[in-house]
Amino acid sequence: MADLLDEDAISEALGRLPGWQREDEATIVRFAKLPSFREAIATVDEVADLAEEHDHHPDMDIRFNSLKFKLSTHSEGGLTAKDTDLAGKISAVLDRRGAD
Repeated sequence: MADLLDEDAISEALGRLPGWQREDEATIVRFAKLPSFREAIATVDEVADLAEEHDHHPDMDIRFNSLKFKLSTHSEGGLTAKDTDLAGKISAVLDRRGAD
């Protein structure tokens, strides 16, 4: 079980996660545009590997070279450190792959 983050912890985490924003009470989201469709798919594959490794799986939406990642700890009904930690790892992948 993971503890839900309070509003201060969520705000602090989002301050360290450029590009991530609150979608609703229980979800953070990030949009990214990659240089090509193939690069977008390679990014999704890499994030899928991270998700499996951490047993925490984001919702991912693919539109040509644009990606949307959504994170929430559904089992806890909100945002936990699992979400913000994985968001940071996703951001690192996006940065390395040239997302804007």
